[in-house]
Amino acid sequence: MITITFDDAINNNNIQLYKDIFNGNRKNPNGCDIKATFFVSHKYTNYSAVQETHRKGHEIAVHSITHNDDEQFWSNATVDDWAKEMAGTRIIIEKFANLTDNSVVGVRAPYLRVGGNNQFTMMEEQAFLYDSTITAPLSNPPLWPYTMYFRMPHRCHGNLQHCPTRSHAVWEMVMNELDRREDPQFDEYLPGCAMVDSCSNILTGDQFYNFLNHNFDRHYEKNRAPLGLYFHAAWLKNNPEFLDAFLYWVDEILSNHNDVYFVTMTQVIQWIQNPRTISEVKNFEPWREKCTVDGKPACWVPHSCKLTSKELPGETINLQTCVRCPNNYPWVNDPTGDGFF
Repeated sequence: MITITFDDAINNNNIQLYKDIFNGNRKNPNGCDIKATFFVSHKYTNYSAVQETHRKGHEIAVHSITHNDDEQFWSNATVDDWAKEMAGTRIIIEKFANLTDNSVVGVRAPYLRVGGNNQFTMMEEQAFLYDSTITAPLSNPPLWPYTMYFRMPHRCHGNLQHCPTRSHAVWEMVMNELDRREDPQFDEYLPGCAMVDSCSNILTGDQFYNFLNHNFDRHYEKNRAPLGLYFHAAWLKNNPEFLDAFLYWVDEILSNHNDVYFVTMTQVIQWIQNPRTISEVKNFEPWREKCTVDGKPACWVPHSCKLTSKELPGETINLQTCVRCPNNYPWVNDPTGDGFF
């Protein structure tokens, strides 16, 4: 299992990139289109594009309303702060991308700043299924996703991170650090990197291709823990050489392996809860949902709403949606944009 994720707003800066990657020609061994998970932050997001991404069978998860630049905010936020940011994002997505299937169940915090017990208490209270913020230090073998009922199976990794210390009924889609050494057999130890674009020593397409192969082998040949490839779209868009290498690698994996699937975070959990053999998984229902989606987008020409908010004085922001324009730009205290707060 390989999970591709993209963080931040979905808008005209990256819509074409996503269309190029998920072009309908890349198929899992069960014949269905490969899928990814999008952790969406609110500001500048085009909700008609979110609606179309969801229609195609990708998973939409939350990445906050404000994407507050003060990293300490996330470490120290109250349960209520977390609820406004994350459950608030879900309210906005469900309303303006018209998602009605209760499928927005994942959380990733900005800057990968874990919010300790407050974050996970909020997730239980708001019925989120999983978090994907916690990073596990580079280890062989890598870790499988785990639940927060018990202690984390690794140390709390990162700069002054605030990991949960109590039991919570939430899954952790742990971010295994990737090994960025050129030659893992002989090179000296290098710290790993969680987001692909933070692996700062990848400078050429060839290096990136080798990096992908090496990390794939590390997961595939050891314990088959899901391989997570976590991106910001700009890194691929601004480096065509990396994008070419990535697409070449994805196509190669799909043609060489009949037992490797590109799936969403929730689909990984569904398999862990109900494991299937290679032959059985071809007909595994949760992985066949929205197998190959044709047809037209919900709307060809979305409403383009020029909006303001009392919470963002002096700013006018464009909200694109297939549903009716709200009165105000949705924000932390007014996620529906009705202006009642």
